[in-house]
Amino acid sequence: MRDIRLLDQAFAPESLTKPFVRANPGLGGYCTFVGEVRSEEDVEALELSHYEPITLPGMQGLADQAFARFDLMGLLMVHRIGEMLPGEPIVCVSAAARHRRDAIQAVDFCMDHLKSAAWFWKREKRGGEWSWIEPREADHHDLARWRK
Repeated sequence: MRDIRLLDQAFAPESLTKPFVRANPGLGGYCTFVGEVRSEEDVEALELSHYEPITLPGMQGLADQAFARFDLMGLLMVHRIGEMLPGEPIVCVSAAARHRRDAIQAVDFCMDHLKSAAWFWKREKRGGEWSWIEPREADHHDLARWRK
């Protein structure tokens, strides 16, 4: 089972993960990561923009890499675009596998790529002002682990 999408509306992660788990009978386990807009005191909003002709194909390519690298039964990768408020989910990645390690590593692999090498531009609103967000040095370091 493979479900890769972009959403421009808020979503409830459990509404995605429950059907995903049911669609992968016989799994040994699954791992899910949900990233949310940080609720820091001065964050008012987060906005993700993208270049449509490459974003979804890029996410599909990332899914191909995850399936090639890990022994997966299924992969769910959903990413929001547009403006979001603190506490709203941005991303949900879930991997199903016969063995836990493949599921856990696949989610970690996908998130490291989505965080550092993806097709999104992020900006955040604080104090009424928008500013662009760049990947941190730690994000690049996390991504480099997968090149070994």
